[in-house]
Order: sequence, then structure tokens, then C-alpha cells
Amino acid sequence: MTTLTQPTALSIAEVAVQTGLSAHTLRYYERDGLLLAPVDRSASGHRRYTERDLTWITLLTKLRSTGMPIREVKKYAELVRTGPGNEAERLALLTSHRERVERQLAEVSAHLRAIDHKIGIYEGQVDHA
Repeated sequence: MTTLTQPTALSIAEVAVQTGLSAHTLRYYERDGLLLAPVDRSASGHRRYTERDLTWITLLTKLRSTGMPIREVKKYAELVRTGPGNEAERLALLTSHRERVERQLAEVSAHLRAIDHKIGIYEGQVDHA
């Protein structure tokens, strides 16, 4: 006899701890249509997140942390929800974002080199004092 196991259900507090997001942010993501599917609810109305939800929220967090605007995250979520057939649009969206992130990294790296240069000057002066 085969028994089906229920996917692990995580509370909003557990997802908040695992993702570093606040419960408020998680509710906002849900309300604003950034999740792939409505979050399941227990009989008492408490949210029950699945591992799939957690994986998706983790990706959203990475996209937001790298500066992807909410409108683009929302568009990406809509494309994924729609299913197969729009992979070229998804690729274009992610490629465009990647290019922005690469430009930001290059700019921050240039700033870091300038800071390192100044540190080198001051270390030289302190060593000779």
C-alpha cells in the first residue's frame, strides 16, 4: 500500500526566519501577486508555505537584493505562472537584469579600488611615522 505524504507546511514565522524577510513583507509579496500561487491556508486561516513557495521566495529575495524593481519581479512571476511558451521573455528579463547587476558590480569595484588606493597611502604614512 502506497501512502502519500503531505508536503512540509511552513508557518509565516518559519519562512520569515529562513528568508530573512518580515511577515509583513511576505504578506505584501502575496498580496501584490509576486508569488507563483496563492499560499495555502490551514483550517484556522494561518498561512502554510510549501518548500516550493520557499524556493520561489528565496529567488525573489535575490532578485530584489540585486535591485530588480518590483514591477519586473511581478512581470517575471506572471511569466512563470503562465507556464511554458514564454521562456524567451523570461530570458530577456533576466538577461537585462544581469547586465544591470554587472554594471553595478563594475562601478562598486572601481570605488573599492579607489578606497584601497587611499588605504595604501595611509598605511605607508602610518608605517613611516
